[in-house]
Amino acid sequence: MQQVPPAARQPFTRWALAGLSLTMLMPSLATSTANVALPSLARTFAASFQAAQWIVLAYLLTVTALVVVAGRLGDVLGRRRLLLVGIMVFASGSLLSGLAPSFELLIFARVIQGSGAALMMAMTMALVSTVVPADRIGRAMGLLGSMSAVGTTLGPALGGVLIAWAGSTAIFVVNLPLAATATGIVFWTLPQDPPHDRENSQHFDLAGMALLAASLIGFALALTLGRGEFGVANVAALLAAIGAGAGFVGVEARAVSPLVRLDMFRNQAIARGLSTSTFVSTVMMSTLIVGPFYLGGVIGLDPATAGLVLAFGPLFAALVGVPAGRLVDSFGTERAALGGLAGMVAGAVALSMISPGFGVAGYIVPIVVMTSGYGLFQAANNTALMADASATARGVVSGMLNLSRNLGLITGASAMGAVFAWGTGSADIVNAAPAALATGAQTTFGAAAILAGLSLIIAFRANRNAPRAGALKGAG
Repeated sequence: MQQVPPAARQPFTRWALAGLSLTMLMPSLATSTANVALPSLARTFAASFQAAQWIVLAYLLTVTALVVVAGRLGDVLGRRRLLLVGIMVFASGSLLSGLAPSFELLIFARVIQGSGAALMMAMTMALVSTVVPADRIGRAMGLLGSMSAVGTTLGPALGGVLIAWAGSTAIFVVNLPLAATATGIVFWTLPQDPPHDRENSQHFDLAGMALLAASLIGFALALTLGRGEFGVANVAALLAAIGAGAGFVGVEARAVSPLVRLDMFRNQAIARGLSTSTFVSTVMMSTLIVGPFYLGGVIGLDPATAGLVLAFGPLFAALVGVPAGRLVDSFGTERAALGGLAGMVAGAVALSMISPGFGVAGYIVPIVVMTSGYGLFQAANNTALMADASATARGVVSGMLNLSRNLGLITGASAMGAVFAWGTGSADIVNAAPAALATGAQTTFGAAAILAGLSLIIAFRANRNAPRAGALKGAG
């Protein structure tokens, strides 16, 4: 691996972290810009709410199905190399999304974009430990959490402006200059990859990858088919998802080089960290799905103003990211995680009681509390699971963290989207009455509060003497 002289290590680390920060920012930007544009894109392509959800789901499903594969490939083929490939694929998908002339081609382009994002997300977290000293990993994870929040912040603000100036499909090209910058920084600053591991690369779990993708797609279809009605097709899709999921577990138990190491879940600390990551991501995605409809349809804001309002919460999450990392390094991961989850519960409960009479402030204040708590939790949880992983297992652990996060995002976009549709009592959410949208928002945020509370209970009751993520040391 490339050696860095001691005198040059600090600026080298700063530039390397700058490149990794950009590669963490872009995937979240691609999610948030699509969310804020969902009402406009639904009108542009004459799509129902359930169909328009696939603009978000196609991207998230692709990321989720491939992120564990990406982590494994990085351990075998080289993380720096795969990160550069991921940036190029992501940029290509972004450009194609912006140019797509039809709904079907837009969905296809989002799949390409998601493929690049999966490589970027898995490689970014796995590469942190190669450029940052062990006693500063918490700060680095806090920085990456901040950049992810910045992407979520910029998405609504920039998306709203771009929709007003150039139309809804223009939101997808904002990543192109960032991708060009990130490519240059990553190429010149990250250490070279170690020699290619040819023996391990011969055992690749294609069956597991196919079954995981089938299970995730079936799950999303079960919650989005039809127009808010749960019929025969939804049941069939759900059964197919369960069957594919069971098949995936069976394949992973016998695979020579599994995508997901099932024995990881015997470690209580790992199981707790991954499950709570899924729950809190579901909560956060529910705000991104409901927010644009509530602010536009209930409060009456135009897309540009709604985008600015949606940016408040992620902005505060970005601001607390680095201080949160310092708190993690100083007070430990468990206390920081509990504090973050408590903030999420408080924010979600307040949102469940939201009323149009509270105006914009009634939305902003709870969102700020919730997203600030989310930033603290993410820094603590990511540090707890990544800090003790061995060099050969970082890609696997990073892939599992990203898998849990994206499972939550998919659940938020589909299941919580279904809760929102049910809560409104309207088959046409895009044109639903303000009162119906307000009721749907309260119902969805109530469900989010329950999930956040469950996460807090899991974290609070966890056995403090359970084995830590260090159980992964030596795993490959």
